[in-house]
Amino acid sequence: MVLGQLVAYGAMKEGKFVTWLPSYGPEMRGGTANCGVTVSSRPIGSPFVASADVVVALNQPSLDKYEASVKTGGFLIYNSDMAKYTPTRDDIRVIPVNASQIAGNIGNEKAVNVILLGVVIAISDLISDDTAREIIKQKLGSRKPEFLESNMKAYEEGRKIGLSV
Repeated sequence: MVLGQLVAYGAMKEGKFVTWLPSYGPEMRGGTANCGVTVSSRPIGSPFVASADVVVALNQPSLDKYEASVKTGGFLIYNSDMAKYTPTRDDIRVIPVNASQIAGNIGNEKAVNVILLGVVIAISDLISDDTAREIIKQKLGSRKPEFLESNMKAYEEGRKIGLSV
């Protein structure tokens, strides 16, 4: 959810049209919580995301459930410490990221989403790198300033991975 919110806030800051649609429902009891984010230069007709340019999966249930929603030519980015991917498609680009391990090495286990945000920003044009950094400082740094340095490091680690793809 936080990763999606950061993209949405960044896109709004850049003057783009944005929708952010979270899904909580029964997912709060152990299933897959998710959100759909749409970023556009034109007004958006519906917040529902049927097929996505980028899907980020933090765990196995999410990977299994949302792989099919990646558009042909799109990206499937997943936390390879929490999920294993057996290729079923050859029309998408798959990026495994050992995000939990990287977060642990940084000393901030909750930074998994920020690592994956770095990958997303590096491989897409959703928002600029400068905007992403600013939004991390504004939204995460203001809530928990003691984690700002590790969140910025997490973002940079993810960005390096995305740029190497």
